[in-house]
Amino acid sequence: MNILSRIDPVVGAISAVAVLLVIIGFLLKKVKQPYIIGYILIGVLFGENVLGIVKNPETIHHMGEIGILLLLFFIGLEISLPKLVQQWKIAAVGTTLQVLISVAIMFGIGYIFGWQVQRIILLGFVIALSSSAVIIKLLQDNNLLNTKIGKNVLSILLTQDIIIVPMLICTSLMGGKTESVTNIGIMVIGGILFILTLVYIYKRRRVRLPFSDKILGDHELQVFLAILFCFGGALLTSLFGLSPALGAFVGGMYLHSSKSTVWIHDTLHAFRVIFVAFFFAGVGLQIDFNFIAQNWLAVILVLLTVYVTNHFINTIILRVFNNSWLDALLGGAYLAQIGELSFLLVSSSFYLNIIGEYEYKFTISLISLTLLISPFWIKLTEIIIARNKPITLGSTPT
Repeated sequence: MNILSRIDPVVGAISAVAVLLVIIGFLLKKVKQPYIIGYILIGVLFGENVLGIVKNPETIHHMGEIGILLLLFFIGLEISLPKLVQQWKIAAVGTTLQVLISVAIMFGIGYIFGWQVQRIILLGFVIALSSSAVIIKLLQDNNLLNTKIGKNVLSILLTQDIIIVPMLICTSLMGGKTESVTNIGIMVIGGILFILTLVYIYKRRRVRLPFSDKILGDHELQVFLAILFCFGGALLTSLFGLSPALGAFVGGMYLHSSKSTVWIHDTLHAFRVIFVAFFFAGVGLQIDFNFIAQNWLAVILVLLTVYVTNHFINTIILRVFNNSWLDALLGGAYLAQIGELSFLLVSSSFYLNIIGEYEYKFTISLISLTLLISPFWIKLTEIIIARNKPITLGSTPT
């Protein structure tokens, strides 16, 4: 009897992933690169185009979505809403300018190549969105989350998570699918409730959990209370058609205002690490290297165009809002890639026949590659900045 036949496939897969992650993790640590790259490479190796180990990528994607919720929940635990509100101008104006300029650039490119208006607007939306998962993780790893530039970048990311809703509505309209008045009304009500919750947290400054004394020292109840605020918040926002990640983020901010966050970090941190790894592995699963090899020239040209364009636009926006040129250049690098929310726009557009199979595969490959390359692009920018700035990047907190 073959000894390998005795191994449970799930146990074998988990063990293989753990071994590869440890090996790749040591290598990445040696060259001072984030673990995100390792997670994506694991997804590439286990995907259908390489080893073909993962037969059901949807499961990985669902587990990755849990990781995003936990990531945003933990960010909410670390964010002071009154300080975040101070960034409202760059959040609203900066994000609006980013979308408008991206669409305008796509109109210029689309005019040259004879693209349809629907495709132009869609691609403008796609490249305007940055990755909350990648950027927040890198900001944490580089201790930039509580700096001025880190908070500016975070405020833009949160606003992008909000505007995905009108973008999806606009995409549906372009595809000939009209949203019902009821659905639009539910989204509006959800947006109002979301804002009112933030106003409540902002006005109270410090909220009190009515059962905080009872759970003190009770580890099991603490686990489920933290899960309740994280996934309960995500559930509420998703019921109103908003991003579940926003609900998890607000749940974290509410607990931050209660000053009861130390035990939450100890309770859920390990879960966050595991599920965030699944998210990035899911990104790797979507990279089709056969398609990329067949269209390598077009992919490289568009990839460079996206990075240069996004980096330039965001650098200018951050500079306009009183960041130094060097900090603005760094923030522009963090916001240069295309975000995971763009997957929703592309999938919706493919379903509505706004784009064909080729455009769908091309855009999915483009988004995945920008997420993979993002840490290297940021590192290159840091090297360039370091030659002009002798002190630690973004080291001045606000």
